[in-house]
Amino acid sequence: MRWIIFLFIFVIIDIYVFQAFRTISKNIWLTVAYWFLTVLVLGNFIYQFYGLNRSDFGNSQAFAFGFLIAFLVPKIIVLAVMFSEDIFRVPQAIFRYFTEGSNADLKYLPSRRSFISKIALGIAAIPFGAILYGMYKGKYNFKVLKYTLNFEDLPEAFDGYKITQISDVHSGSFDNVEKVKYAIDLINEQESDVILFTGDMVNNKAEEMIPYSKIFSKLKAKDGLFSVLGNHDYGDYVKWDSVEAKKQNLEDLKSIQREIGFDLLLNESRYIEKKGEKIALIGVENWGVRGFKQAGDLKKAVQNIGVKDFKILMSHDPSHWENQVIHDEYHYHLTLSGHTHGMQFGIEIPGWFKWSPVKWRYKYWAGIYKELGQYINVNRGFGYLGFPGRVGIWPEITVIELKKGARNV
Repeated sequence: MRWIIFLFIFVIIDIYVFQAFRTISKNIWLTVAYWFLTVLVLGNFIYQFYGLNRSDFGNSQAFAFGFLIAFLVPKIIVLAVMFSEDIFRVPQAIFRYFTEGSNADLKYLPSRRSFISKIALGIAAIPFGAILYGMYKGKYNFKVLKYTLNFEDLPEAFDGYKITQISDVHSGSFDNVEKVKYAIDLINEQESDVILFTGDMVNNKAEEMIPYSKIFSKLKAKDGLFSVLGNHDYGDYVKWDSVEAKKQNLEDLKSIQREIGFDLLLNESRYIEKKGEKIALIGVENWGVRGFKQAGDLKKAVQNIGVKDFKILMSHDPSHWENQVIHDEYHYHLTLSGHTHGMQFGIEIPGWFKWSPVKWRYKYWAGIYKELGQYINVNRGFGYLGFPGRVGIWPEITVIELKKGARNV
């Protein structure tokens, strides 16, 4: 029933939007091409989502969804522009009907203006091209974002200490091994002291990571690799044959992470020592709001950590920082999160402007934030999920340098 309602709405939009094409050209081949592509994209989407018996979200479904978005978003823009013209056309028709009398030969509704249709189609071409680029190139358009953070109480031995953070791998979505290899090489090129992964290694199942485990095992950092779990790592979003099967999946994922070389922190802590001084690295399991798993236990994670220690917290969901961390009696100097992906869609001009619809759901959604003297970096994600691409919000490798001092630039 839902797909019938969806189909009805889509067809109504299409009939309305097609008027823009008909206004600027009545070429029969343009008409055939328009409806052929529309039926192809819509039919594939319905088939992938409602015609197959699937237990999880696969790549074929992701691309069906992506192409639907690529066609639907521009059509909605055309619809909006055309409707704005009708705001004037319809009242004119009503006025002429009542002032000039009823006459079957009289055309009351003014014709659509060709330049309005051209404007609508021209504007719509921008997101259409951007979405297709995001699906083809954008999802592997890795960016290294570098930050320098100053702390007065940073131990002297860690002045200049470099951290590389990655998050939200979502290995089940990958479709290009060479691009993943390139990104791993790019991480190693940063030559950071430590590499920290902040959750969501897979979409749902541990087996998704198997084709990429050898690639990720090439990650190197002299103080090691550390990780935490994200909400997708628990297998909560697919059906399992049994409770035991779901538990085994999680254990398999933990084993894969350890085989890669990650020290997986499950509400635990470690000290990193250097020249007789140390900083505390804390990792909690996923803790989120709005229905997301709350397995994170901050008190348990820091039971062996001193109040005055310099602390770096790894917590997948930035909601945890907002709701618990910054108000905790311990002072967490730096928290590293991910989860939001920056919605994989937005507009960014580095150092000047940053926007994505995800900001209406998450207060802290991408980049560095500071509250109550504590910092968080929300990584935009290494991979992608759902929509098979990225538009404006590119996959991120974060490099943070710790400096001793009071001034942050």
